[in-house]
Amino acid sequence: MIKLLKQDIEVVFDQDPAARTYVEVFLTYSGLHAIWAHRIAHTLYKKKFFFIARVISQASRFLTGIEIHPGAQIGRRFFIDHGMGVVIGETCEIGDNVTIFQGVTLGGTGKEKGKRHPTIKDNALIATGAKVLGSITVGESSKIGAGSVVLHDVPDHSTVVGIPGRVVIQNGEKVRKDLDHHKMPDPMSEALKMMEKEISSLRKELEELKGVKSN
Repeated sequence: MIKLLKQDIEVVFDQDPAARTYVEVFLTYSGLHAIWAHRIAHTLYKKKFFFIARVISQASRFLTGIEIHPGAQIGRRFFIDHGMGVVIGETCEIGDNVTIFQGVTLGGTGKEKGKRHPTIKDNALIATGAKVLGSITVGESSKIGAGSVVLHDVPDHSTVVGIPGRVVIQNGEKVRKDLDHHKMPDPMSEALKMMEKEISSLRKELEELKGVKSN
């Protein structure tokens, strides 16, 4: 446990250039405090001390502004930067070396049973205000852009942006868009073309009828 706590402190220095001393980090980093409280609450949760685990979780929420359900599984070197408003649901699974920022929600989409929260694989990064919802997987070394709403699985080594979130970069290459806005069809132009085609067809039929009558 001591080794794990030491890793939690070290990752702050790796990720945050504003971190200066161990004393400062130990006393003032709310993300670190929330993770440590969760380590304790999760241990109790696994031993079926559910009520005490939830009390610790809620006390941590009150003090840090970060809500982590004690049932969530969190790996090593997890870093919460400016964590106010972060919510992590009960069946979340978070791998190693994951970073999330303030306002992130790893939540469910309704009242479904069983696994209902996201799985975040190793080395993922979830930016400010992003919402990752449902029993989906964010792949290894993937990035979720600020303010995105992710409702579907994200492949490994991908970057997702937008509402709803879509993959824009995968394995270092831009993903081809399904829709080029400058090539969108003009409905008025299409309608006029259809009318022109119908008129030409009617003229041809009239000419044929005239020819039959004259004979």
